[in-house]
Amino acid sequence: MKRLKVLVACEESQTVCKAFRALGHEAYSCDLQECSGGKPEWHFQKDVLPLLNEDWDLIIAHPPCTYMSKAGARWMYPTAGTISQERYDQAMQAKAFFMEFYNCKCEHVAIENPTPLKIVGLPPYTQVVQPYDFGDPYSKRTLLWLKGLPCLKPTKRCKVYTPWMPSNTGGFSRGQGGSRGVAHDAKTASKTFGGIANAMAEQWSEYLLNLN
Repeated sequence: MKRLKVLVACEESQTVCKAFRALGHEAYSCDLQECSGGKPEWHFQKDVLPLLNEDWDLIIAHPPCTYMSKAGARWMYPTAGTISQERYDQAMQAKAFFMEFYNCKCEHVAIENPTPLKIVGLPPYTQVVQPYDFGDPYSKRTLLWLKGLPCLKPTKRCKVYTPWMPSNTGGFSRGQGGSRGVAHDAKTASKTFGGIANAMAEQWSEYLLNLN
């Protein structure tokens, strides 16, 4: 079987990297942080942008979303009718980094991010995925921007699931609805679920191998 050469950008957990490795592919994670996945020999701890010029069969990217995410609207709009210039500038820097992956030379690219603020102006996304459609009993709305790849197909739908991200936490004190969620720090919030990682590895590697 042909081995695919796969780059997983902005991933220190190595969850997606290891899913491809489990299928026999040559996959590498890359992040400015040390990897926590236990396989440093599969990890580039460096700026990922120079690597985009190399020949990859597939690039999967998880660029930072802090300044672009809709969840940060209260910092982008500190008061009604006003925009934080500092926050906007940070969002534009994050967008520029996002677009490096979107416009890279690789023919097969997947970029993962949460719902962005409209003011950021990201290109239209391709697909919305949820962990509960891939065997993990949590909800976490995640968008995929796909180039040269098919949409992921659900593998195992969970009928019962829990919100992963907090929502409207201030509403509890006002007697409103909301969710305290599971993730209470940035690292946990950015988690890639194993079910989605396995679907990426299985479905996209099969698709790419069948192209040849």
